[in-house]
Amino acid sequence: MKKSTPKNKISLYNRWLNGIEVIGNNLPHPIALFAIFAIAVVVLSAVFHALGISATGELVSNGTLQETTVKAVSLLTKEGLTYMLTSAVDNFTSYAPLGTVLAAMLGVGIAEQSGLISTLLKGAVKITPAKFMTPAVIFLGVMSNIASDAGYVILIPLGAMIFRAYKRHPIAGLAAAFAGVSGGFSANLLIGTLDPLLAGITQTAVSLIDPSYEVSIMGNYFFLFVSTFLITILGTWVTDKIVEPRLEAFDGEILETENLSLTNITSLEKKGLRNAGIAALIYVAVLVIACLPADSFLRNENGTLFGNPASPFVNSIVILITFLFLLPGIAYGKTVGAFAKENGVCEAMSKSMASMGSFLALAFVASQFINYFNYTNIGTIIALAGVNLFQKMSIGLIPLVIIFILFTAFMNLFMGSASAKWNILAPVFVPLFMLLGYSPELCQLAYRIGDSATNIITPVMTYFAVILTFARRYDKNAGIGTLTATMVPYSIVFLTGWILLIILWLMLGLPIGVGTGILYTAG
Repeated sequence: MKKSTPKNKISLYNRWLNGIEVIGNNLPHPIALFAIFAIAVVVLSAVFHALGISATGELVSNGTLQETTVKAVSLLTKEGLTYMLTSAVDNFTSYAPLGTVLAAMLGVGIAEQSGLISTLLKGAVKITPAKFMTPAVIFLGVMSNIASDAGYVILIPLGAMIFRAYKRHPIAGLAAAFAGVSGGFSANLLIGTLDPLLAGITQTAVSLIDPSYEVSIMGNYFFLFVSTFLITILGTWVTDKIVEPRLEAFDGEILETENLSLTNITSLEKKGLRNAGIAALIYVAVLVIACLPADSFLRNENGTLFGNPASPFVNSIVILITFLFLLPGIAYGKTVGAFAKENGVCEAMSKSMASMGSFLALAFVASQFINYFNYTNIGTIIALAGVNLFQKMSIGLIPLVIIFILFTAFMNLFMGSASAKWNILAPVFVPLFMLLGYSPELCQLAYRIGDSATNIITPVMTYFAVILTFARRYDKNAGIGTLTATMVPYSIVFLTGWILLIILWLMLGLPIGVGTGILYTAG
């Protein structure tokens, strides 16, 4: 790695990075953070109520927008205290992302623990020609997000090994995979576990303005589908033209841990892939046949699969994807011996749910915060005040979207969790967008762009330390500044490219997802 400053001198750039690390490391645990937020809402509700704070604006009532005055409601009253005690369990069980995320993780967990996803990633990389290696690694990184964190622990170290095998710098391979997995976290050709999670939070925020409005899980699909190719192209250019050229020639030896089992696929694994493929084809064929009849139970009342109202097919997309992972995962696991009996499948499901323990704890606290926010009207008051401010500024749609993207990207440097940040921002910004006449899915999309673009340069990201450990295999002097400096070009280029894409999208007035446009129409 080329050094531009003496080792004993800390540059202004690295001091800035160290400052971000200190601030991020001193934030409370997300569970504690949401508990603090919930307590803050309780206190603020009493203060706002005592001061008589209110806001006036247009809200949906009986399906139409009407001029409404909203007043702050205190939680430190007899009614408020009763509400907090009696609604705690209902707040948790009705938390929108809870069921969809857990259901999706059942299928993904089976595919992960059977070894199917790992083998698929290895196989796809292995058969790719050398000249297509960079885009292949980045593309697979983006696609690996379907399986939640699988890309971090499988594809990133594998990317370094593959680049080394092709006599290229392993740090460049690591950076390319990291850029795809984390920088392209929201882009994908398929619906992943993040889509229902964020859509559920958005749905909760939407209820502040229009309880009858239904947020589609596929509400950002068209834009994110195109983004997959954008991130692959931009990531390839950054890797080949910026990142790899600044790396010194790598002359290290292959490490003992880089054995053939990490890059080769055994005959048993190949047989497992074949059986998994057969299972997937049968499942997809049955699903297609079920969708074909004009009066299919998967079509909506108008006889369509996509459109308004949402069809049973779209509404059940999470469980359909769960089975798309579950069935091939079982077939693969049975073949390679990971699931010798049905007990193995059940244990894999149990392990998958056990891994969601931290999410469940966070969901309980976050659901209280969200519902307190709704009950007290604080979110609605802030949104109405923001609307009035933006209306006076006459800022326009494109500047509004850009400002929100940049704000989210900056906030991501200090708080890594995508769902945690959206739990905070959605109750304020989703109603604000809606009251300005823009769809909640557009607000969610702008958030996802900002959140994804800076994932790769924030030390508070969960896997940042893990990626740094991988990098130190090839550069023992690599530190946080080293890794971040390597990834900054990706972050800048991704953010710029995404902003330009969404500007073009907005100017053309294209739909951003299935049945979702740019403008908000009352439910």
